[in-house]
Amino acid sequence: MTDPADSKSDSFRSGGRRGKRGLVLAVLAALAVLGGFLWYAASGPGEAPTKGPRLTGSGGAAAGRPIPVGVATVKQGSFDVVQFALGTVTPLNTVQVRSRVDGQIMRIAFEEGQMVNAGDLLAEIDPRPFEVQLTLASGNLARDQALLENARVDLERYRTLLKQDSISRQQVDTQESLLKQYEAAVQADQGGIASARLNLTHARIVAPISGRVGLRQVDPGNIVRAADGQGIVVITQLQPIGVVFPIPEDVLPRVMKRLRAGDRIPVDAYDRAQKEKLSSGRLLTADNQIDTATGTVKLKAEFANTDGALFANQFVNVRLPLETRPNAILLPTAAVQRGASGTFVYVVKSDMTVAVTPVKLGPVQGEVSSVESGVAAGAKVVVDGADRLRDGAKVELVARAGGGA
Repeated sequence: MTDPADSKSDSFRSGGRRGKRGLVLAVLAALAVLGGFLWYAASGPGEAPTKGPRLTGSGGAAAGRPIPVGVATVKQGSFDVVQFALGTVTPLNTVQVRSRVDGQIMRIAFEEGQMVNAGDLLAEIDPRPFEVQLTLASGNLARDQALLENARVDLERYRTLLKQDSISRQQVDTQESLLKQYEAAVQADQGGIASARLNLTHARIVAPISGRVGLRQVDPGNIVRAADGQGIVVITQLQPIGVVFPIPEDVLPRVMKRLRAGDRIPVDAYDRAQKEKLSSGRLLTADNQIDTATGTVKLKAEFANTDGALFANQFVNVRLPLETRPNAILLPTAAVQRGASGTFVYVVKSDMTVAVTPVKLGPVQGEVSSVESGVAAGAKVVVDGADRLRDGAKVELVARAGGGA
């Protein structure tokens, strides 16, 4: 017979196993629901199925559904070919003012940053030593002039006595030699006076050119010498002023042709952002050799700079017009596409389909490109939405952001 206690024990174990299995199934079901919820949350709300065919391919569209594009009209007009370059403002003249005599500086007659004219007083050196030298030289001259005059009178007297055969010829020759010595002494004294006067003039240091003075290098009371390399101040000519900039060697022949013809080639200087025009000038000349390291040649332009907009060693963007093409074919640079076969544009035909048209580009100036061949004036080319097009695709015209279709 079966023990009732054993029966209850087996029943309990069987019920426990069924309970564990149910718990595992419940956990798995909960995990499945949680995973489904997380997947739904990550993928976002489902999109309603679209009616009709979907766009396929790089430029494809459903049959009969045009692609919206923005277009522009090819024009014909005057086109300026311009060369841009980064230039450096370079003064036409820069002078480091130094003392030409030794002495003590008594006064500085300029303010730092002041505009001065040629001949304006800059500094004064103690003139008294040079005044003493001038006095000594003047005294020596007076003494030697008196001796010269006396020697000249004696010579005339000796010549008279020689005619009377009262003295020898040797005495006359000696007196003539003495006269020449005194004449030479007088000339030396005159040179000494000129030198003393020149030194006295150099005691006043004046501006050799017109321009802007920089920071002074020496203060009053200091002793300066002609051999000092530091100098007193630097003067930089700002009106007019030059700009030196490089251009590619391929552009040089066109520039030299205009220079040899005597054309006045305008040059404009812009700020770093190329938004504000600082000044307008003219091209002066070109350097005599090409830099083999960069393949460029330096040009120099001159600007009046009456408003002081250009400053020495300033970096500017230079705009140099090379030529003007009066009847050029022009289109927006945004319309130009590039592929394996070269440059091309999408031309909108009368049936509102596009055709891939190869073009040969000429000079490009920012947002406008000139075309040598490929399209004619009046053609409509795609400038917006070209990335979804292919040859023969049907399009519809939409208004561009700048206005117009």
